[in-house]
Amino acid sequence: MTRPARALIDLKALRHNLSRAREASSDAKIMAVVKANAYGHGLQSAAHALNQADAFGVARLDEGVALRDAGITLPVVLLSGVESIDELEEARGHEFDLVVHSEHQIAMLENAPQGPRIRAWLKLDSGMHRLGFPASVFGRSHSRLCQCAVIDSVVLMTHLADADVPQSERVADQIAIFEYSTGGISAERSIANSGGLLGWSKARADWVRPGIMLYGISPFAQATGADHGLLPAMTVETRLIAVNRLARGDRIGYGGTYTCEEPMPIGVAAIGYGDGYPRHAPSGTPVLVDGVRCPLAGRVSMDLITIDLRPNMDAKPGDRVVLWGEGLPAEEVADHVGTIAYELICRMAPRVDYAEVDG
Repeated sequence: MTRPARALIDLKALRHNLSRAREASSDAKIMAVVKANAYGHGLQSAAHALNQADAFGVARLDEGVALRDAGITLPVVLLSGVESIDELEEARGHEFDLVVHSEHQIAMLENAPQGPRIRAWLKLDSGMHRLGFPASVFGRSHSRLCQCAVIDSVVLMTHLADADVPQSERVADQIAIFEYSTGGISAERSIANSGGLLGWSKARADWVRPGIMLYGISPFAQATGADHGLLPAMTVETRLIAVNRLARGDRIGYGGTYTCEEPMPIGVAAIGYGDGYPRHAPSGTPVLVDGVRCPLAGRVSMDLITIDLRPNMDAKPGDRVVLWGEGLPAEEVADHVGTIAYELICRMAPRVDYAEVDG
């Protein structure tokens, strides 16, 4: 029997969210970040839906190659750059842009053989302390990069660590460090991720790099995508496969962690941690059963969840169960689970069927 668990990917929602990013970015160009299989939404189909962006950002070389194989001709930026001459030559062959964040990468470009020239994105570590050149050597690194025969042009960039925290002093400090460190350089600039784009006008610069907002999810805690006019691009759904009438005192599932407090209907739905639904989702985590909000009751199993159906006494086998997406924000589910919506949408298992819808 085919499992009914599936992820519906709304292409119209992706296009809508890109238009919202465009509205928020003023005149800035948009690099649509589609790394990690477009945040779990399907790399190639998401890229085609987002083809009005000005470039795409990916984490790995193979993600960029997959975009070219799908016929994507827009600029593709490798956000971690390359780590070997072989990778550099493959990247040049596919006309990828490269983020440059280390001395090793500059040395490699200085010694690269003649061939196609590339655009580099030189990364400043303005305070996240993950990748990038410190401010003390940034100007010198820019000069070296510009002298490389294989470099066509250079964009200056940094990454914000706390852009998901409104009024964060750390973000203000990072923007100030970036402005100071790049002040004497004539080049395009890029600072803002989704949080920077929506929350920090000074971060918009020449290029913005929205990621999570393109998929309809807010980058801010205590907010949902709807608060920013965004639409959920992924709805995860399944079906009830059983409805059991249990007595007061009956214990449910592994460990019997949930005890029925009265005679009550318990639904069993065909999804579990083997499908990517979070194993640690506690009792009380909401789902929608035929559009009615109902709480989980008991532990998540590999293939199944159990649901308190008292809010929907008419529920029956075959009814639709929404885990997140349409009518139930992923941010809310993530808050119950103690994680972030990014993790929910990126962790769906291969056995979950994907289906595209267009509005």
